[in-house]
Amino acid sequence: MDFGLKDRTALVCGAGGGLGGAIARALAAEGARIAVADLDGEAAGRTAAAIAAAGGRAMALAWDLGDLTAIGPNVARIEAGFGPVAILVNNTGGPPPTPVAGQDPALWSKHFQAMVMSVIALTDRVLPGMRAAGWGRIITSTSSGVVAPIANLGLSNALRLSLVGWSKTLAREVGRDGVTANIVLPGRIATPRITFLDEQKAKREGRSVEEVERESTAAIPIGRYGDPREYADVVAFLASTRASYVTGSVIRIDGGLIPSI
Repeated sequence: MDFGLKDRTALVCGAGGGLGGAIARALAAEGARIAVADLDGEAAGRTAAAIAAAGGRAMALAWDLGDLTAIGPNVARIEAGFGPVAILVNNTGGPPPTPVAGQDPALWSKHFQAMVMSVIALTDRVLPGMRAAGWGRIITSTSSGVVAPIANLGLSNALRLSLVGWSKTLAREVGRDGVTANIVLPGRIATPRITFLDEQKAKREGRSVEEVERESTAAIPIGRYGDPREYADVVAFLASTRASYVTGSVIRIDGGLIPSI
């Protein structure tokens, strides 16, 4: 199946990590030019190098998404090197595990800026080019907590849910311009972030990490954690020309974990 992504420019945020890196490689395998953005410049460089080694084209950008002043210069650099961004994958890091009650307003503000405002501002920067071209894909990775809130991830549950409302509204505004906007949310995908959360839960509850992992796996109908490549393949489809009639959706990639309909 040809996804129609050859020579299109994709910006993948958080692409130095597990999910973002897998998404960047999947899009590159379909012929897209990849701008690899990550707070960790060395990690971004490793993803870009892996893409290049596989015959793809990539540039690495050390990018703090919470710094809104960096959006203009970084997008301009991508445009100069690869052309206008046709595919934007919004993928931010998560806040620390905490209850939702009693958190410092400054903590809420910090993570709202990094996780929500950054996504909105970045999308607003690249959207005019997509509309002018009559084609674009905006894919925002969130968390299963937007469907079924996750205990002790209060900030994440609340802040990421705001992106669902934003994406749905955006989809209605830009659909006639050939631009789609969708949300993807992971279940238990085997990434460093999930390892960190399992370790924190084990420490908090006085259990072993192995016990926490066994408990988590038992709740997944498929019976295992997901592979980042499985997540990335769904994102690549949503970015493709084949997904032109999918917009305003929330796509679960969770092995059946989320119990709600």
